[in-house]
Amino acid sequence: MTTAPAPHLGVYIHWPYCARICPYCDFNVYRDRGREAEKAALVDAIATDLEAQRRLTGERTLVSIFFGGGTPSLMAPGDVARLIDLCRTLWTPVDDLEVSLEANPTDAEADRFAALAGAGVTRLSLGVQSLDDAQLAFLGRNHGAEEARRAAVLAASLFPRLSLDLIYALPGQTPEEWSRALDEAADLGAEHISPYQLTIEAGTAFDRAIRRGRFAAADPDLAARLYDVTQEVLTARGFTAYEVSNHARGEAARSRHNLVYWQGEDYVGVGPGAHGRISNPQGRLATEGVAAVGAYIDNVLNTGLGFSDPEQLDDLARAEERVLMGLRLLDGVPWRDLAALDLHPEHDRAVQLRELGLIASDPVRLRATTDGRRVLDSITRLLIVGR
Repeated sequence: MTTAPAPHLGVYIHWPYCARICPYCDFNVYRDRGREAEKAALVDAIATDLEAQRRLTGERTLVSIFFGGGTPSLMAPGDVARLIDLCRTLWTPVDDLEVSLEANPTDAEADRFAALAGAGVTRLSLGVQSLDDAQLAFLGRNHGAEEARRAAVLAASLFPRLSLDLIYALPGQTPEEWSRALDEAADLGAEHISPYQLTIEAGTAFDRAIRRGRFAAADPDLAARLYDVTQEVLTARGFTAYEVSNHARGEAARSRHNLVYWQGEDYVGVGPGAHGRISNPQGRLATEGVAAVGAYIDNVLNTGLGFSDPEQLDDLARAEERVLMGLRLLDGVPWRDLAALDLHPEHDRAVQLRELGLIASDPVRLRATTDGRRVLDSITRLLIVGR
């Protein structure tokens, strides 16, 4: 008699250091300057945190590891290898374990790509953001367009999977320019492209610049047209929009780690400010690492864990998360996962959205239509809070 495999698990490792803080970024990041002792202590703390969280998860089937940040391509490859090996020891990895790492395309970081591949990274997520020097300068990036092209070609030759991040709806950007940028990105060897609309987050440098009148956010109608151009160009190039902002050439190229989030599976979060979700007999535990690097290290030294005050999610909170995350996927989310919200195909709000052509007529899954994906925030708000 064979034993059923343990439930799936992803691991997110947050490396908070960046060579430069981008003006649109609101992540938990710090300047990578003169912090060698702190970084060494952080790697040790992350390792201890992983070991402690193994006691919370129990035996699991490890399907993905994701190094995010920050800029984890600034990590020493030996430290990356150490943490990958530890995860593979603590949990049972699948044969095709996905190990993703975010990187910037500066020449200095590209010089480390071979070592990172040797450390066990199988999927590089490259923050190209633009292939135009003027746009890169506006975005505060510390690489040029030609560096980005070189880095993408090199990464495609070294890693089994390559994903490119791009930002659109920049000041003065036209649909024609964006179309050409997408075509060029598709020629660089990536099987996965993630185009994100520029979002002005509160408290960022861009937020302050807009309030001072230095530039204006994209007109909503133009942003919608740029979104449509994204779908048109990438579909023609063989990519499927399996998630609102993520496009892949075939199922194998999809981000397994992000699917862990969007499909409501469990994941351990380690590192300053990292979030996690761990199922337990009482339901599901939501964790968040202590944000400040020194405080995170101290918390691990004092308690063994990087987070304090985890939240036990009730059925309602879990169902709300399933709507917020699962509806982003082309496949949507099973109606059965939304019972705590009393949502079902014949609910008044579901009927209203279906009649507007915003969700599909599907008795099994809640799925947004093509038109619905354009206004997904409004749909999720209506489904969760009724307005």
